[in-house]
Amino acid sequence: MIRFLSVVLLLVLSPLSTAATLLILGDSLSAGYRMPIEQSWPSLLDEELGKHGHQVTVVNASISGDTTGNGMARLPALLTSHQPNFVLIELGANDGLRGFPPSTIRKNLNNMITQIEDAGAYPLLMQIVVPPNYGKRYSDQFTKVFQDISKQQAIPLLPFFLEHIILKPNWMMEDGLHPTASAQPWIAEFMADAIAPHLDN
Repeated sequence: MIRFLSVVLLLVLSPLSTAATLLILGDSLSAGYRMPIEQSWPSLLDEELGKHGHQVTVVNASISGDTTGNGMARLPALLTSHQPNFVLIELGANDGLRGFPPSTIRKNLNNMITQIEDAGAYPLLMQIVVPPNYGKRYSDQFTKVFQDISKQQAIPLLPFFLEHIILKPNWMMEDGLHPTASAQPWIAEFMADAIAPHLDN
């Protein structure tokens, strides 16, 4: 009887022990800006990834207003605390909106990727695009930072979901920068499709 119970417990608990942890390091686009956190797309992501056959514990460490510098400063403690298998970096929008030098953004992102890899985790980088507030040249240089890092570091560059959301006015808040709560399920599905192929690494 004891042996039978041991086998049952092993079967029940083993999926929990093999679940991967995905840490999302982002800003207001992932933090559930002006909505209950349970409605944000990272809170819905584990279920969507489950549809792809992946059991993942999602830790949303996103904070509204964060820059790449903020994320870089917070990352060591997050890596120690959560010991993730994967880390998605969704940062840079606030840097771009404030006109930070592309060289600074590049340095911060590269630093974070190094920290993630040194911790034994697998980094994922999201492409961020900013409006041409500071001219087309700056916007192009900003976009290229993410593309260059992806190639140089040989890490996945995930698509920027906001480029699809912004085409649907009913999915955008009045500020024209943040998705509404009604857009979050679509974002979760979109991101699951983008993330799932990399979870076997």
